[in-house]
Amino acid sequence: MTTSHEQFIPVAALGDGFAPGAHVLDPSDGLRGATLTIEFGRETVELEIGDQRAGWTGAEAATDVPVRITSVRPGVYFVDRAITEDEGRVASLTFVVDVERGQATRVIGHLPTAAEAAESAYTRVRRGDEPTLVTARVDHGTVVAPAPSSPGQAHQPTDELVGLRNRYTYSPNEQYEHVYFTPTLYAWHCIKGVERDLADVDACRAYKIRGDLYLFPWREKIVPTLGLILIDLQQMRTDGKIYGFGGFDGATVANFPVGALAEILNRTEHETGE
Repeated sequence: MTTSHEQFIPVAALGDGFAPGAHVLDPSDGLRGATLTIEFGRETVELEIGDQRAGWTGAEAATDVPVRITSVRPGVYFVDRAITEDEGRVASLTFVVDVERGQATRVIGHLPTAAEAAESAYTRVRRGDEPTLVTARVDHGTVVAPAPSSPGQAHQPTDELVGLRNRYTYSPNEQYEHVYFTPTLYAWHCIKGVERDLADVDACRAYKIRGDLYLFPWREKIVPTLGLILIDLQQMRTDGKIYGFGGFDGATVANFPVGALAEILNRTEHETGE
């Protein structure tokens, strides 16, 4: 018996598919001209914001580089380094900053080399490693200057998404569903779009930013990819980015914005016996 199957595609091709009519947020100028001092444990970072450009000290420091800044909820900003193809293999760096509550999270992502990515997930798990070689370092910090107007609770991991089955419409042509199985595993399935009928289960972790607002990074194992979105279940929309190989040769990276209209399809709860 023979069956047809859909083909996985590199991230640059995925970005091309998502672009027409994408439900991404417009850029925000709410931080323009601001200088934020953020303490991530013993590391102090100065984040200087210009007009969709920024510079920062600390890990993966940069000076006056293009960034994409959006705000899915008042007072909360998504600041993502905009990577161009001619930069080659630049690390992903994203800040999520709640200036009203004085809390921040930084996510630094790295991709494997093409040679590393060619090693099978089976080989890695036999060795006791994760199936994916994509890494995401997540640091939580406090904005110490300017002082927040309403200091709030630090961003932290949460299990609140577990059991949800959501549908995300990224554009008129792109629609996916997510099922959040455990705190560290979720499934994605392309309902329509350039990855139609493809699905997989990948590593993830959700972080609570505010009530019904979550930062959701995931790391894919077949085509090395880091996804990073804010999920707002009050306004029922998302905004963020996807970062991965520009092509299968791994010579360049692609980093494109994504945003979606969200629907909660159902929630499943399981008896654990605990």
